[in-house]
Amino acid sequence: MDYYFTKVLKTDFDSAVAKVIEELKKEGFGVLTEIDIKDTFKKKLDLDFRRYKILGACNPDFASRAIAAEPHIGTMLPCNVMVQEHAENIVEVSAVDPVASMMAVKNNELGSLALEVQQKLKQVISQL
Repeated sequence: MDYYFTKVLKTDFDSAVAKVIEELKKEGFGVLTEIDIKDTFKKKLDLDFRRYKILGACNPDFASRAIAAEPHIGTMLPCNVMVQEHAENIVEVSAVDPVASMMAVKNNELGSLALEVQQKLKQVISQL
């Protein structure tokens, strides 16, 4: 089982990030964190790396329901969406599959919630 959904776009990196954020908003998600891996690797390791960002996406309704059902589920939140540049105007966008990540947690309420989130994240990726 894959643990993510992915799509390759023929666009520039910054446009891809903006489009991902726009599509996440349409599905009720906000971006709580934005981790710039390229910048972090350069600053901390003096390593040159391709453009690569991790967006920490959160839908407050889903998050509150998940935490109510499983108090420690915050260790697995928010939902990560990754944007990475492979070549000029070739950008891959991937989102975590919450169903795959929730398989480790034995909680039926979370399972049905993960399916709802999965559909929304699939919708985000398909609209890119």
